[in-house]
Amino acid sequence: MLKVIIEKEIRDLVGSSKFVITFGVCAFLVILTFYLGATRYKLNLAQHEASKSELYRSMEGVTDWFDIEDINIFLPPQPLAALVSGVSNDIGRTAHISGQGSIPTEDSRYNEDPIFAIFRFIDLEFIFAVILSLFAILLGYDMISGEKEKGTLKLSFANAIPKGQYILGKLIGSLITLFISIILAISLGVLVFVLMGIELNSGEWLRLGLIILSGMLFIGVFLNLSVFISALTHHSANSFLILLVIWVMCVHIIPRASVLMAARSVDVLSVDEITYQKAILSAQLSEEFRDGMMNFSIAPNTGDPETINIGNINRYIDSLSGIREAKMNKLSSRLDEQRTNEQRQQEIRAMGIARISPVTAYSLSVADLAGTSTRLKNRFLDEAIKYQDEFREFIKEKTGFSLGSGLRVTATFDDGSEQQKPEPIDIGEMPAFTFANHGIKEAANRAVKDMGLLSIFNLLFFAGAFIAFVRYDVR
Repeated sequence: MLKVIIEKEIRDLVGSSKFVITFGVCAFLVILTFYLGATRYKLNLAQHEASKSELYRSMEGVTDWFDIEDINIFLPPQPLAALVSGVSNDIGRTAHISGQGSIPTEDSRYNEDPIFAIFRFIDLEFIFAVILSLFAILLGYDMISGEKEKGTLKLSFANAIPKGQYILGKLIGSLITLFISIILAISLGVLVFVLMGIELNSGEWLRLGLIILSGMLFIGVFLNLSVFISALTHHSANSFLILLVIWVMCVHIIPRASVLMAARSVDVLSVDEITYQKAILSAQLSEEFRDGMMNFSIAPNTGDPETINIGNINRYIDSLSGIREAKMNKLSSRLDEQRTNEQRQQEIRAMGIARISPVTAYSLSVADLAGTSTRLKNRFLDEAIKYQDEFREFIKEKTGFSLGSGLRVTATFDDGSEQQKPEPIDIGEMPAFTFANHGIKEAANRAVKDMGLLSIFNLLFFAGAFIAFVRYDVR
């Protein structure tokens, strides 16, 4: 009996004009998402290579490594960020390495194209969270109440059909139909992605599979919720209205309200306050540096310029710069740690409240899996700090003093001979910046909590629909 009910539910859904129209629209949008994502990734990759080429071009003809006082490093585009953008378009893609102090980032995608900051990009997260969740509501809102209005529910129970088997059959049949249709649309999208030349490694394919699995869990939540609400009402119009209110709350109200509530409950040290405190210390350290230079004796009073020990002068300058840098780094580390801890507390509270909505659980899980969560910015900064240390050591090896000291003393003595033109530096010797995002194991460990939460939502609404229908008056 259960098999017959499942097969009948699948036939009824697939044969309905509502399903054909909504599936056609959703399939088109899914395929379009993969196409636009591939196009956007190829464009970002070209821009990334152009930025690196311009950096190397700007250093052509330089003859002294000391003249390389600062450089830029660039966050490489991630293939899965084209499908789940997360915060990848909001954070700066260029980090400025100056040898000391904090590392500013700039050139976010939305800063470059502000129009996208208003309308945002179409990606898989948007398709699932907004479009496919509505698709699930449209399939399930009248599954019980609608059949009662049409009289088919009373007719069905004119035969000896157990209520438990009937609701199980309808739930399972609708889930199978929805999942197969979505998988078919995504498979076509993946084919478009591959045909456009986007290559994914094994880890990225596994991430994409988990992203799709998370999406299926999320869609299952709204379908089970729709059947549950339909089994609590006797008119499909009432069911649809209730579901629409819930959808608006989950998609738009709860996530935004949680951020506002967390912001009011946790004070975070502002960037302006950090900048102000750093500026005060910087002025104080500059004064100390000048006093230190005034107290340094350049050379014995012999009148012979060749007795000037240039190496001692540069070593003294380097030692003063090291002291100044150590004090500034100590303040920066303390302020940055304070701000990071306060932001973390604010984020924990905001996410804890927002997870009341399954949309938040889904968004967080796929962002973690795609490597485009808020941790992407921290990862980029961590890698930039490591590279700054590596680059500073490289410059010190080439010049004999630390990058960022800001001052070097040289002496040139003209002995009448012809001076040979210095050779340009070999840019290829400069250490290359490489960026590796969090591994699949770490990403999956973070996402499993939200995927588990989606599973719990599914079980709760599935059980709720079952219990509500068992007690439902089919007359």
